Amino acid sequence: MGVVFVMSTLSTDLVGVTELMYETGWSDGLPVVPPTRERVKEFTDYLQRSPDELIAEVPPLGGRATVERIAVNAVMAGCLPEHMPVVVAAIEALMEERFNLRGVQCSTGIHTPLLIVNGPIARSLNINGGYNCFGQGWRANATIGRAVKLILVNLGGAIPGQTNKATFGHPGSYTFCIAEDEEANPWEPYHVEAGFAAEDSTVTVFPVEAPHNIMYHGGDARNFLMVLADTMCTLGNVQMYVMGDTLVVLGPEHARILAGAGWRKRDIKMYLFEHARKPVALLRRGGPPQGDVRRELFWPRHIDPFDDAQMVPVVRRPDNIHIFVAGGAGGPHSAYLPGWGSARITRRIEAR
Repeated sequence: MGVVFVMSTLSTDLVGVTELMYETGWSDGLPVVPPTRERVKEFTDYLQRSPDELIAEVPPLGGRATVERIAVNAVMAGCLPEHMPVVVAAIEALMEERFNLRGVQCSTGIHTPLLIVNGPIARSLNINGGYNCFGQGWRANATIGRAVKLILVNLGGAIPGQTNKATFGHPGSYTFCIAEDEEANPWEPYHVEAGFAAEDSTVTVFPVEAPHNIMYHGGDARNFLMVLADTMCTLGNVQMYVMGDTLVVLGPEHARILAGAGWRKRDIKMYLFEHARKPVALLRRGGPPQGDVRRELFWPRHIDPFDDAQMVPVVRRPDNIHIFVAGGAGGPHSAYLPGWGSARITRRIEAR
């Protein structure tokens, strides 16, 4: 990406720069901000780390994500310099072995990494966790998420149809970043549940499908959880076959109903683990052939893939279900995002 630095000022012909980005394959299909020397230096200076410091070698092609190259992509995405700590922490989290970024980048599946930000930095950067949090209209959400996705393609080399074999792709491959709404959360924030201090800022990365809407207008906590459990275990859901971490985003109203009825997060996870299940007979119809090898790789060992009556859970254990609170208040909606088979990773965002 060093070629980009031939652009020395912001007065560069924007049409020409845009066309250059399209021709070189450095764009996600949308126009980008010219990464001039001056602008990129603002970003590396803000981070107060050497521009040549290596943060990661991004799979599948092992591109070197230095501080400077990350800054180039952040500029192109439309970020502000103060977004850099979140972008860097997200790249570091994606590189952890348990996330399996190479698999996520190259699979035929319809999934992409989601970023969820917790702690003071989510508020200071105005990262949206409320109304339309998965939608448009918020600079921090749009540009932080976009910067990470540009890095995965420009440095990681996940080119659609080449190394990236996603059969349909995912609209979140443009950008996929939200905050948890900690004020609307009746329990402890997610990052505190994960072992961080309340004053820490964190980013959590998940490889997930698009949000599946869960609509429930009633006021009974157990009935809502029954509806949620049914949504989580559809036959065509890859989560039923690969059993990695999976994600529930409770809307504030549903969270309030559950907490008001005395349900803790642990109780919710246990209920979903016990009730989000399908019998082997149905899964055999809807999914790949089951056998000893697949059982050992994915399903819990106690499941007999040849016993049609056995009920297969959507995850191996309750703690594989991760619960956040976000979305607009006053609406009867929550969201379920099936996982891909790998683990969620939460990482502390290092302040300057």
